[in-house]
Amino acid sequence: MKRLVVLGGGESGVGTALLGKQKGYQVFVSDKGAIKEKYKNVLVHNAIEWEELQHTEAKILNADVVMKSPGIPDKVAIVEKLIEKRIPVISEIEFASQFTNATLVGITGSNGKTTTTMLTYHLLKDELNVSMAGNIGDSFAEQVAHQEYKNYVLELSSFQLDGIVEFRPHIAVITNLSEDHLDRYDYQYEKYIASKFRITKNQTADDYLIYDADDVEIEKYLNVHNVQATLIPFSLQKQLKQGVCLDQEHIKLTIKEETLTMPVKDLALEGKHNIKNAMASAAVANLLKIRKATIRESLSNFQGVEHRLENVLKIQNVQYINDSKATNVNAVFYALDSMQAPTVWIVGGVDKGNDYSELLSLVNEKVKAIICLGADNNKIKHVFNNTVETLVEASSMEEAVQLAYRLAEKGDNVLLSPACASFDLFENYEDRGRQFKAAVRKL
Repeated sequence: MKRLVVLGGGESGVGTALLGKQKGYQVFVSDKGAIKEKYKNVLVHNAIEWEELQHTEAKILNADVVMKSPGIPDKVAIVEKLIEKRIPVISEIEFASQFTNATLVGITGSNGKTTTTMLTYHLLKDELNVSMAGNIGDSFAEQVAHQEYKNYVLELSSFQLDGIVEFRPHIAVITNLSEDHLDRYDYQYEKYIASKFRITKNQTADDYLIYDADDVEIEKYLNVHNVQATLIPFSLQKQLKQGVCLDQEHIKLTIKEETLTMPVKDLALEGKHNIKNAMASAAVANLLKIRKATIRESLSNFQGVEHRLENVLKIQNVQYINDSKATNVNAVFYALDSMQAPTVWIVGGVDKGNDYSELLSLVNEKVKAIICLGADNNKIKHVFNNTVETLVEASSMEEAVQLAYRLAEKGDNVLLSPACASFDLFENYEDRGRQFKAAVRKL
């Protein structure tokens, strides 16, 4: 009997454990931290051996295969020992994909991948048997174990792609590239880019890679590396014979002999970045033979994603906007670019090697005051001190929102768009966004 060790007792870890047990593996789950009660109950109910608050080496280093949760870096001692012993360390995506014959759509990128994943699912769900997984929703492995869907739309982080060997999506999407998570890639942007492009490493000419043709780094990579997949570009700036582009104020999709057009004004989501997300999703839907009428209708009635430029409330004619999911500079660039009124900007958290100088001209043009919300705000203060008149610090979300309330005037926006990870003051970006919304409602 093969031994499967699962490092991390969260959503992906417990899902993998369930699938492993179903497929006849001897399974052991080990978490260096505490396992949440709901996951413990699942493990106990399914008679799966587990431990928390430690990694017992004797029970881990005898594995045939190890599934590592994406949050665990490669540089932790137990992972280094596994690699030294040549025990395969893979991701949930790799483990689960070998047990399904479903059509897989994999979506990655520095920004927009959650919106693009949800939008793609929205375009497919009326006509196909489809589910969402990966970085979003229920564990992919658990879904493969319990209910075999014919199609999966997977949101994939670079960490999940680092752990693939054979994984091969029929359709891959790279929304864009910008410097993110560099702390996990020795602060080398090239390593992070290579990690994102792993999504296409097993693809053949029968598969598709949909990508942003306006993205300099993507174009650079494709010019140097031989990608087997059939390329489908999308662009706001170029006219394309094949792919998706703008034609006057219409999205124009041309794939093989198929053409589809739709007025930009009919899109449910606003902003240039969302036109691109719509282009990528429409290309996937077209390749999977979704009817044109369904694509148009779904693009016009999509509700958007929580914590991504989410309008919370208007109070005394000031609009409060929750963009907690903006955990890097590039995402904030899109957010500030879409602001049409003077903006009080709440920023800060755990810095991931950010270069804030890219935002200087936008901050100069759009931002009237900055509220720093993080354990260490020195870098933000250093870059923006001379750009805005008011720069203040807050030690809690409630304090930040109270400060914003005092600084904003009629017609202004208050934007939470942190550019950073949330782990200093919050559990995750969702917790940060919910605390923001709760503090705004208290006003």
